[in-house]
Order: sequence, then structure tokens, then C-alpha cells
Amino acid sequence: MLTTVVFDADETLIDLRPAVTGGLTAVLEEMRRRTPAAAGVCLADLESDWDAVFGDLAAAPVAEIRRAALARSLGRAGLGAHLDELAALFFARRFALTRPFADALPALAVLRQRWTLGFATNGNSRAERCGLANEFAFEVYAHHNGLPKKPAPEFYAAVCEAAGVPPGQVVHVGDNPAYDVVGAQRAGLRAVWLDRRGERLPAGVVPDATVSTLAELPAALAELAGDGDPSSPIRPRAGQTPPAVV
Repeated sequence: MLTTVVFDADETLIDLRPAVTGGLTAVLEEMRRRTPAAAGVCLADLESDWDAVFGDLAAAPVAEIRRAALARSLGRAGLGAHLDELAALFFARRFALTRPFADALPALAVLRQRWTLGFATNGNSRAERCGLANEFAFEVYAHHNGLPKKPAPEFYAAVCEAAGVPPGQVVHVGDNPAYDVVGAQRAGLRAVWLDRRGERLPAGVVPDATVSTLAELPAALAELAGDGDPSSPIRPRAGQTPPAVV
């Protein structure tokens, strides 16, 4: 019996990209205000600095990775000594601009009538800072009390503990094939892949269901629970390549 639906945060419920772009733009403007040496630095440079540091720090808290990326960016203009100030600027702007996708709150309102809802993320998008306060029965954050990130099995175990149910009663919904589908399924949860951009999955990755918007999720979950309309828009797919992860 399925009782609980737990959501990934960034790029699932939360439209993160515009917020991150806005935060980086604010940092770049401040860099240029402080020194002429930043005139040759562009937004694409700041965006690429995340990719440059991510590989070595993938298991670290996201806030730590962002600080490392910003340190690299500031070093381009000799502003490394101002990391604390400009990191604070980035995070203030990032959270000020962070909003749920338009389909998130309506879907949560429908789902709450039947399911226990949870929020579980590797990132630093706290529900109450992203327009999602009081939407969930429980919230799980990587690195809180030493909890490792998805796809570590301990993360999904913490989700089930927070929900108070065994893995077989939990459906995990998210956009990342490795973290939100494969990792969840290996831990005994069901997994729904949210494919907003018409992406492709790696060979062998088979979600229990695929939806293109959260508006499709209630019907998909009803189908998984065994009482849905067979014509509901569930699109299981395999043999495809993953979306970019930012």
C-alpha cells in the first residue's frame, strides 16, 4: 500500500535556475563595481566555475560547493578576500528570487487530500525560504546531523524514518535519474521521474512512472496505487540519456 509521496526540491518543485542566475548576476555587478579588473569577467565565467569545482566537492554541502565556486569567480578579479561578503550577497539574492514552479502548489493541494507529503533535498533550498512553508508533513535535508546526500541509502532511510512508514509505502518524485529514480528504487521506494524538458534516460533506468508536469502526478500516483484510470498520462521509458544537472 502506498501512503507517502516525497518530493525532491530543486528543478522538481522549485524553479532554481532563474534564482541562481539572479544571484550570480548580483555578484558580477558588485565585482564590477569594486574593481576594473572584473570588466573582463562575464556571467558565463561564473556559471562555469560551479562545474569546475563540483567534481571534487560533489559529496560536500551545496552551500560549501557554491562558496568554492564563488571563490574561484572572485579570484578572476583579485577579489578573493571578499568571499564572505559576496557569498552573503549571492545567497540573499538567490533566496529572494526562489519560487516554486507554477504547477507545484496546485498539485500539492490536490495530493494532500490523499497522501502524506514530504520534502527531501541534497541542496540548501529550505521549504520555508522557497515559497513552500507548511506544505509538508516532514522535511529531510542532506548534511543535517551528518546525513549523506542522495543517492546514499542512508538518505532514503531517513526519509522513511521521518515518514514513519516502510520504504514500500513511499513514492519518491524528482527530476534527477540517478538520485530520484535509481537511488530511491535501490532503497525500496517507488520512483516517479519528472521530465519537464523532454529529456532522455540512461539505458536501464526505468522509473515506475514518468510525468512531464506535476499536474499529471495525481493520476500517475493513483495508477501506481492500483486504482487509477488506465488512460492517465504515465509514460514509463527506458534506454535514454539524462538531463543536465545544474
